[in-house]
Amino acid sequence: MFLLTAEPVDIQPIDWGAFIQDHWYKYIIIFICLIYVFNKVFRVKKLPILKDLVIYSIIALFSFILLIFEIDVDLPIIFSLMIAVALMFTVRIRYFFEDRKKKN
Repeated sequence: MFLLTAEPVDIQPIDWGAFIQDHWYKYIIIFICLIYVFNKVFRVKKLPILKDLVIYSIIALFSFILLIFEIDVDLPIIFSLMIAVALMFTVRIRYFFEDRKKKN
């Protein structure tokens, strides 16, 4: 029979100042991409200002969570969001040219 013994683990505290100073631009990129995707995919009509504030605060919170996934877990969050935004731009350009062709 094996007896499990717990060994103490030294967990270093997170230096939030250095974390934000080093990765603030990644947070901004993730936040802007998420707002663009939300507005182009999920927004159907204009919402009241309080509901908009709640939605954007939730997006800001989840942007921070995605930033942690990007940095600590090494998931390609920014790269994936950039691809999604690029594909959405491509579709918008295509619709623009199709509408222009229909007018002529």
